[in-house]
Amino acid sequence: MFPLAEFPDYALIDSGGGEKLERFGDLVLRRPDPQALWRPHRETSVWNAADLSFERDPESGGKRGTWRARPGAPAQARASEPRWQIGWRGLLCVIQPTPFKHVGIFPEQATNWDLIERAGACFAGSKPALLNLFGYTGTASLVAARAGFAVTHVDASKTSLAWLRENQTASGLPPDSLRIVLDDALAFARREVRRRARYAAILLDPPHFGRGPKNEVWQFEEHLAPLLEACRALLDERAFLVLSSYAIGFSPLAFLNLLSEFEGGRAVSDELALAEQRESGAPRYLPAGFCARFVRGIDLEIER
Repeated sequence: MFPLAEFPDYALIDSGGGEKLERFGDLVLRRPDPQALWRPHRETSVWNAADLSFERDPESGGKRGTWRARPGAPAQARASEPRWQIGWRGLLCVIQPTPFKHVGIFPEQATNWDLIERAGACFAGSKPALLNLFGYTGTASLVAARAGFAVTHVDASKTSLAWLRENQTASGLPPDSLRIVLDDALAFARREVRRRARYAAILLDPPHFGRGPKNEVWQFEEHLAPLLEACRALLDERAFLVLSSYAIGFSPLAFLNLLSEFEGGRAVSDELALAEQRESGAPRYLPAGFCARFVRGIDLEIER
């Protein structure tokens, strides 16, 4: 698996029984995770002490749910719409639990944020273009902007883009530090190819299924290969690309084969994971998706 990056404001306290217990800043959350097939390490009392717990709604087929605050939880957790901030290397991100169990940040992506920071040093003295497709709430975009990239952030959700702008302001980055685009990822990438645009970096973290702002359909199995074909045309001679995804029925080897079609560089693929916080012994790792990286023309270590 790709190495974990230090993240003091986050901890995976325990996992098992189809759930995970996590700390985001000062609050502890309990939510489902289908990868956690094993038994928890911690006592039931530790799990029951979570400040917020996610309860699935059976009528939605388990796709939606409600967050419940425990009695005596901090005021932030007991608010009608809980919100608070956590930091990563000086950048701030708003945490807001949603009915879909997501909270606005994916901690396993910290290893890719670290890669972006290191990549910035490879382009010292310039302002290389970076394209973040399926950018969500934008932690990777904020990391890239601070590292010296000219960032184009694309997402199909107005809610996610508003969240990004809030994170941008909280992190002290000026409004013009990002180019923010509401669009379908594949449609935008194809238009950029026609415009003969070039990017020194491309980030992709696509969902399994989604819809664009004009009701365009995104289906991972059908559209990933055409999207990567567009990205291949957009990628500069000195560049890197990161592809990651979660809850997809594919192997890291499939991602590796896709990126191996890119010319003149090298690709690696592996798993993303989170390490449980343990008092003693080797940590247990919770799988958190697959990731592949491609690099050419720059001295960037993509495996360490």
